[in-house]
Amino acid sequence: MAGIGKDLNGKVAVVTGASSGIGAASARLFSEAGARVVVGYNKGVDRANAVIAGLAGGGHKAVRLPLENTAEINRVAGWVKDEFGRADILVNSAGFTQMVAHGNLDGLTDELVDSVLTANVRGPLATIRAFAPLLKASGDGVVVNISSGAGERGTGSSMIYGASKAALNTLSMSLARVLAPEVRVVVVSPGMVHTDFVPGRTEEMMLKVAMASPLKRQIEAEDVALAVLSCVTHLTHTTGSIITVNGGSHL
Repeated sequence: MAGIGKDLNGKVAVVTGASSGIGAASARLFSEAGARVVVGYNKGVDRANAVIAGLAGGGHKAVRLPLENTAEINRVAGWVKDEFGRADILVNSAGFTQMVAHGNLDGLTDELVDSVLTANVRGPLATIRAFAPLLKASGDGVVVNISSGAGERGTGSSMIYGASKAALNTLSMSLARVLAPEVRVVVVSPGMVHTDFVPGRTEEMMLKVAMASPLKRQIEAEDVALAVLSCVTHLTHTTGSIITVNGGSHL
């Protein structure tokens, strides 16, 4: 990688939720910077294999990494150690939500609340915990947690989604403190990204939100992935911080 910053030759990046969206875009940029990438997926094995096929360089692997199964997450961390011998970068991009109007409290069933908190809080924590020894051994480890502006403004697809991202933000600050100095922890917090992440969210809805922002353009997955890459390659003195990618929608 030319210019200011550092290339990622010899590094290994583990990306959860990498079969689509922000995770897939991040995997692509990491591979172009020279890293070998572990493409984590849950149900999208065909999509994950397609992502692998499109990555630059070689030595990339796809692996099922279900957020609700801590034992399996621990097993994958052991597999990465055996297969790659190291892990330098962990991106927690996987997540889950459903659209529930904020006024519809009855729509926030216990099952939905548990599912969202498991995927968006417990899962990332379990993944960081499992990979912490490898990241510390790197001596230059980086965790990037994908959050959302909903966590700072109490907005988003549902109340519990915003609450889960607020919890992830706070958790990230605590982790940045306890994993330092060997590992940095940074949050990338996008606005509404032009993907199919939220079931039922239409093109019209996404365009309306984009046009209401000062930059008046939709946030693409690669826009967020560029911020993720920068957290690793350029923002080398940043930890415990939230990097916002929202087109100025907070203004």
